[in-house]
Amino acid sequence: MTGSTTRMALLAGAMLAATMGAATAQPITVVELFTSQGCSSCPPANANLIKVKDQPGVLALSFNVTYWDYLGWKDTFGRKEFTERQVTYEPSLGRDGPFTPQVVVNGRSDGVGAAPGEIQSLIAKGGRTQGPELSFRQGKVSIGAGKAPGGGADIWLVRYTRGVVEVPVARGENTGRTLPHANVVHALTKLGSWNGAATTLPLPAAAGGLSTAVLVQAPRGGPILAAAAN
Repeated sequence: MTGSTTRMALLAGAMLAATMGAATAQPITVVELFTSQGCSSCPPANANLIKVKDQPGVLALSFNVTYWDYLGWKDTFGRKEFTERQVTYEPSLGRDGPFTPQVVVNGRSDGVGAAPGEIQSLIAKGGRTQGPELSFRQGKVSIGAGKAPGGGADIWLVRYTRGVVEVPVARGENTGRTLPHANVVHALTKLGSWNGAATTLPLPAAAGGLSTAVLVQAPRGGPILAAAAN
C-alpha cells in the first residue's frame, strides 16, 4: 500500500467513525398507525404501513393500543401509554374518541389508513416537518434554536423494532390469523421540553437491538415539529 493510499484509508476510517451512532433530522413525514391485534379492521392498514415504511423521507411507526384487549386477545405489543397518546390526539383532530385503525401524519391530520393507497395519499398531503435542527450522537440529543409553540414543545424518545414482525393471533376477532406489523414501537418516553433555545439532553442507550427516534412536538397532541431516527 502506498503512502497516499494509506492516508486515504485513514481519512475514510476517521470519517466513518465520526458518523457512526449519529442521526440528524431531515424534513420528513412522521406516520403513526394506531392499531390492535384484536381489531378485525386493522390488518389492511398494517399492510399499507408496510408499503411505505422504507419510503425516503418517511418515518413510519406502529403504536398498538389496549382498549380492544377485552375482546379475547391481549395485544402483545399494546401499552397504555400508546393508548394515552392516541386519546390525546383526538380533540385537536376533531375526533370524539379513539378508534382503530387510525393514521396520524405529522400530528396534524389523520385518516383510517385501510383503503388501498390511503396512507400514501395522507403522506402526500401531510407535508414534512419544518422545525428546529435535531441530531443525536454519542449518547446525547441536540435540538437547535428556533420558534417554539407557546408553553414549549415536548421531546419524545421512541424505541421501536425496525422492519416487519409477524404475530400469530389465537383468540378474538383475528383468531387463526398471522398479522404483520411494521416498525413496532415498544417504548415511548418524554425526555424533556424545548422552549426555542438550543438544548442538549442525555439519550439513554437502546437495549435489545431497538432502533431510536426522537420527536419534537407541540404539547397536547399538537404538530410534530422535528424528528430524527437511526
